[in-house]
Amino acid sequence: MPVKKFFAGLSINTFLLAAASLFADISTEMLYPVLPVFLTQTLGATPTIVGLVEGIAQATQNVVQGLSGWLSDRLRKRKAIALAGYALAAVAKPFIGLSTGWAGVLGARTLDRFGSGTRSAPRDALVAASADEASRGKAFGLEGVGDNLGAFLGPLVALGLLVYLQVQLPTIFLLAFVPGVLAAVMILFVRERPAAAPAESKLDVHLGRFPRRYWTYLSVTALFGIGNSSNAFLILRATDLGASLTETIVIYALYNLVAALTSYPAGYLSDVFGRKVVLLVSFVVFVAVYAGFGVTTDWVVVGVLFVLYGVFQGVFRSVGKALASDLVPAHLRATGIGWYTATVGLTGLIASVVGGALWTRVGPSATFFYGAAFALAGTVALALFVRPSR
Repeated sequence: MPVKKFFAGLSINTFLLAAASLFADISTEMLYPVLPVFLTQTLGATPTIVGLVEGIAQATQNVVQGLSGWLSDRLRKRKAIALAGYALAAVAKPFIGLSTGWAGVLGARTLDRFGSGTRSAPRDALVAASADEASRGKAFGLEGVGDNLGAFLGPLVALGLLVYLQVQLPTIFLLAFVPGVLAAVMILFVRERPAAAPAESKLDVHLGRFPRRYWTYLSVTALFGIGNSSNAFLILRATDLGASLTETIVIYALYNLVAALTSYPAGYLSDVFGRKVVLLVSFVVFVAVYAGFGVTTDWVVVGVLFVLYGVFQGVFRSVGKALASDLVPAHLRATGIGWYTATVGLTGLIASVVGGALWTRVGPSATFFYGAAFALAGTVALALFVRPSR
């Protein structure tokens, strides 16, 4: 009975969507540790080109997230748009490995992120609709388990293929197609509920269509996000302080494992105690970790902090989206979640650019103190100004 109560309020759709996120992230994270190596060592690209490829691809994903959310709400077609996104991302990955120059990688990687951005908002709207309102946090938590568990398994799969099976780098990209296709198959079995309202005849850009509480939350998310730079800086800090490549990959995998283990309990607790309280805890963890990265010079301590950072990731990804979903009308849910995730992505891009400049001109500690300062400001703003609807 306690187990049934723990999963009460969820549907088969919830589990299918979590499985889709699992396979999709295995596919994506198989490439994470090898893409920079493939660009620099196989194709002879410079680190500047690596940054250009990832910057353009990430920016594409961020912009498309908001647009796909609006399109999903207008057409009332969550499943079809999400399926198209999963399929595009799966097809794009083999073309990365088949590229003979960095321009080909740029095109394929951008298509991959275009697919990821396309699927994100309609998938999250499907997640929100897959459970009753009292269990929405658990639904996003379970989807977060799939996403973060895939991020844990993906690098380990790539490492096993490279080290134990002696697979060549281009082959990794070809094999990543398999879990990508499995993710799309999971979406095929999702049963979409009828639209809650008729489709809009034209695009309504008036800000008043969303409640003020939603825009307040979006503003707080942006303030916090300006300090939330790429995880690449955490990885770089670990290697700079003496961690080997293998040790760094293991630390990164453990970070994702902690995020996966945290995600569903965080969603469950947000249903019981409220989204804001649980989200505040994750913000405090972020501040502590970034401050710790700024002061420590021991890579073992950095590794422990990196793994602890998984608590923030597990809570933020699931509860943050659930709160955004709570604050918008049901017929505009994909749009609301889409612009929320786009805000997280775009401010993260700003944080990474500023963080990189601080790292180069001032030092690594400046990057993390900068992040901790904005995160602290975001924490205070969340506590004072955000009023949940539930």
